[in-house]
Amino acid sequence: MVKKGSTYRCGECGYEAPKWVGRCPECQAWGTLEERGDARPAIARVAAGAPSAPARPIGEVDVETARAKPTGVSELDRVLGGGFVPGAVILLAGEPGVGKSTLLLEVAYQWAATAGRALYVTGEESAGQVRLRAERTGNVHDEMFLAAESDLSAILGHVDAVKPGVLIVDSVQTMASPQVEGAPGGVTQVRAVTSGLVALAKERGLPIVLVGHVTKDGSVAGPRVLEHLVDVVLQFEGDKHSTLRMLRGIKNRFGAADEIGCFELVEEGIVGVPDPSGLFLSHTAEPVAGTAVTVTMEGKRPLLGEVQALVSATQSPQPRRAVSGLDSARVAMVLAVVEKRANIKVGDKDVYVATVGGMKITEPGIDLAVVLALMSSARDTPLSPKLVAMGEVGLSGEVRRVPSVGRRLAEAARLGFTYALVPPDSGKIPPGIRVLEVGDVGSALNAAKHAR
Repeated sequence: MVKKGSTYRCGECGYEAPKWVGRCPECQAWGTLEERGDARPAIARVAAGAPSAPARPIGEVDVETARAKPTGVSELDRVLGGGFVPGAVILLAGEPGVGKSTLLLEVAYQWAATAGRALYVTGEESAGQVRLRAERTGNVHDEMFLAAESDLSAILGHVDAVKPGVLIVDSVQTMASPQVEGAPGGVTQVRAVTSGLVALAKERGLPIVLVGHVTKDGSVAGPRVLEHLVDVVLQFEGDKHSTLRMLRGIKNRFGAADEIGCFELVEEGIVGVPDPSGLFLSHTAEPVAGTAVTVTMEGKRPLLGEVQALVSATQSPQPRRAVSGLDSARVAMVLAVVEKRANIKVGDKDVYVATVGGMKITEPGIDLAVVLALMSSARDTPLSPKLVAMGEVGLSGEVRRVPSVGRRLAEAARLGFTYALVPPDSGKIPPGIRVLEVGDVGSALNAAKHAR
């Protein structure tokens, strides 16, 4: 029976329900609804109060105080939309060991060298450990201040004493507020600490960077309301077997939310990679069957990527399907289209599809490249090394248009590709590349044979 006057609130998203359920109807999280003793109070009449500042016409509002200031790290500035906005709160999430602290030490150093003081607060390491890593990467500056704290009130004291131009907190899950009960990293503490730091940022116009942990599935750990409180959410990702790191924007109130930045982790620290297209292509002396090159859009940046497929005979009654770097459901759909519309039998064969260099591609514009790679491997016929393909494939086998074809083709031509398979009516074609328009997968396979 439901207790009279009680409600249940989700610790992840704040959804309220009249009774307990195992799974939150709003965010689909399990076991997050907690009982609240009192029901939602009645809305009281609020008296008018004195405003902190009079309202003005929007054209008279000064925008110079909200201009972004470059951080000194160009790839980070690309993702942020120009740099740190005064009063912005940025959440940087990533797996352990991916290089979050190394990146932020570089940011603190560049800021101290060009813009002013930077305060780095660590709750996971001692000050000596951070200093050793800073010396190893060459990120030591007189205007960089370091504090090892896990108490929110102590952080506020450091801010008053140092008066930094940027504050970095590593990490928000290790901080605790003395006014709130609960262990550090709990839902209540994370929400309270983040709310306190957001209030500090808005009050003083201080940009704050928060480091966050991630769960097993790669999402930001902690309550979902954490992502709503901050202004920018960045995901730092990369393969542990590769030195390449990708900084991906998930939420950005001050710019595009789909930009990416590329970094390389080296012995001296972390460096930006302004032209990463060549990193995602294999370099072989002779063409190899089962490979196709495509151009994907990450925000406004065109990136060349290589799709590899291996179709092999098997004695197993259940052929294996393995996908790496691509959407497995999308690849399964393309396999069905290839078998039905292009008459390429793969139902009784093992199929492996992957990208090169640890690249992850989720957009449907690379469907045509997957089709060509599967065809090339199934027929053991290499494609032209100067050929790129782009286009979305529908269930009836048609090739559909994708956005920004001109920018994709210009990037392919810059890197030396001379032929491209594109959907019909793709717009203006840049010079330096020959375009073959294909309307379905059958015509695409025929055109690929003659592209040499």
